[in-house]
Amino acid sequence: MADISKNNSGFQPYIPASTTLPEITIKAVILGALLSVILGAANAYLGLFAGMTVSASIPAAVISMAILRLFPRSNILENNIVQTSASAGESLAAGVIFTIPALIFLGTWTEFDYWETTMIAGFGGILGVLFTIPLRRALIIENPLKFPEGVATAEVLKVGDRGGSEVKYIAWAGLVGALFKLCEAGLRLWHGAIEYARYVFGSITYIGTNLSPALVGVGYIVGLNIAVLVFIGGAINWWVFIPVLMKIQGAPEGVAAVDAAGQMWSTQTRYLGVGTMVIGGLWALLRLRTSLVSGIKSGMEAYRRVKQGLGEDYVRTDRDTPMQWVSTALVIAILPLFLIFYYFTGSVGVSAFMAVIMLVAGFLFSAVAGYMAGLVGSSNNPVSGVTIATILTSSLLLLLLLGRESLVGPAAAIFIGAVVCCGAAIAGDNMQDLKAGYIVGATPYKQQIMQAVGVAAAAFVMAPILMLLLNAYGFGEKTAAHPNALAAPQATLMASVAKGVFGGDLPWGLVGIGMGIAVLVILLDLLLEQRGSAFRTPVLAVAVGIYLPLELEVPIFFGGVLAWLAGRVFKRAEAGAVLADKEPIRTARTTGERHGLLFAAGLITGEALIGILMAIPIVIYGSSEVLAFFGVHNFWYVGLPLLLVVMYALYRVGTNPLRRKE
Repeated sequence: MADISKNNSGFQPYIPASTTLPEITIKAVILGALLSVILGAANAYLGLFAGMTVSASIPAAVISMAILRLFPRSNILENNIVQTSASAGESLAAGVIFTIPALIFLGTWTEFDYWETTMIAGFGGILGVLFTIPLRRALIIENPLKFPEGVATAEVLKVGDRGGSEVKYIAWAGLVGALFKLCEAGLRLWHGAIEYARYVFGSITYIGTNLSPALVGVGYIVGLNIAVLVFIGGAINWWVFIPVLMKIQGAPEGVAAVDAAGQMWSTQTRYLGVGTMVIGGLWALLRLRTSLVSGIKSGMEAYRRVKQGLGEDYVRTDRDTPMQWVSTALVIAILPLFLIFYYFTGSVGVSAFMAVIMLVAGFLFSAVAGYMAGLVGSSNNPVSGVTIATILTSSLLLLLLLGRESLVGPAAAIFIGAVVCCGAAIAGDNMQDLKAGYIVGATPYKQQIMQAVGVAAAAFVMAPILMLLLNAYGFGEKTAAHPNALAAPQATLMASVAKGVFGGDLPWGLVGIGMGIAVLVILLDLLLEQRGSAFRTPVLAVAVGIYLPLELEVPIFFGGVLAWLAGRVFKRAEAGAVLADKEPIRTARTTGERHGLLFAAGLITGEALIGILMAIPIVIYGSSEVLAFFGVHNFWYVGLPLLLVVMYALYRVGTNPLRRKE
């Protein structure tokens, strides 16, 4: 085992371990908690709208730098502490909105119970923090993964420490994203999507795209590889299975082709994604087994050395939260969740059974999420996959215990899945933040404390945010009362899986086909890995594409293409330069990548925040058209060119450092 008294062989953090700077300060705690609430609200909207969330670490770091500059004696480690706390809100929002709205769809709740929502989110998130503490050494030091967003966050922090004005990119992009969303969903000057479908020879053909700058930003951040896989997943569903099933079952009479395609996806083919997610989650767990065991052994060894009085051997940058604190916090977190289960089921035995499933699945899948965040980033954290696997497994176990006629079974599975989902989401984010801290020289246990602070701050506002969005927009299918309903695709799927297991009407055939697709994708990925290919096929990215609407995947794909095109500009410049000129081009490329990421993050943040703000007058006046002062229009030929302008601006920002150099 590696020497746990050392930071890492040959690695020197930005701030040496021998240097001690203030990290947890009053202003850092206040700012971190406030940003956690704001970014959590923004990503709650984005996730309910698009079914995907992205890491908030980079925008949190940039905002933190801009604000802390107003105070004397701020430092990079204090900035890092703020972004650690702030990014927890985004991750917790993902865990909440992917699962808890399913209780509305099941009819268990008619509104979001404040204290139950808060406790599930808060204690579930705390479990995610605790579960990843023994994994830090295994995944970051002993078997270092790349953690792309953690590395990017560290670079942003270092730039800010050296002095920079890059906050302008996220500010301008935020303004653009906000105005775009205001004109589309508020003023209703154009429709938010372009869709076209036709019945052809007894089958159907469909194409569509959403006109969302935020989705382009998502694609730019995740990159071409993941964007392509998400799009391929959508193509498999919408261009293969929907036409085939439509041909077999026949086109419904009196239903428009666009609506028929949507109904087929919603009620049938989306279950392909369930099967793909289950196999993908199990495969990720299998790949993780060695690092998981190593991390537990490292944590226990650290605890043993501290008990023997050898704790002074640990340098500042290698001090985790003591294991005895972790054990105590686990008990404190589990007991309230058990009481929630008992309040719902009224049975001690069933509640204890649910708590055991929650604890085992929470630990295993938090480890999976942390590992996958190290491979592909926390924006691609397989939260949906591990949650579906949890709900499917929990439903089957509860079915054996309670029987098919149980009225509480489906909702009980959702309660378990919600806790696991919050834990897994926070686990991936926590590992990403710990990687950034490792690079800049932060103190791990202080980051872990601040992650818990961010979780608590966001948890207290999740229920009011969900109620605001529910009353303003509605969730699920669009209706006359809620023409801009938020799709909440993951929550809809979670409810369908839980209800399908107990109702016996889960389309197991499509689930099985999805599992087969997952196996083929895994085999392809192993082949690419063996050949050393830069392009890989992580199965969970394909699974996400299968169950998302195709219209959301098209702009994500184009965002990935933009990131690839920007990268090619630098590659060509470097290839054509003489040896002496290559290093400045590499520096320009690093700067351009950072600027592009900041601009993309700004588009996402601006659009999401204005969505939250617009919800307020909609709720007050009870009309989704309260801001439509110029009438409701479907001028897609206005929205599409404007989106192309935004895409060009994103490309220009990403390549501008090279033009400035020239």
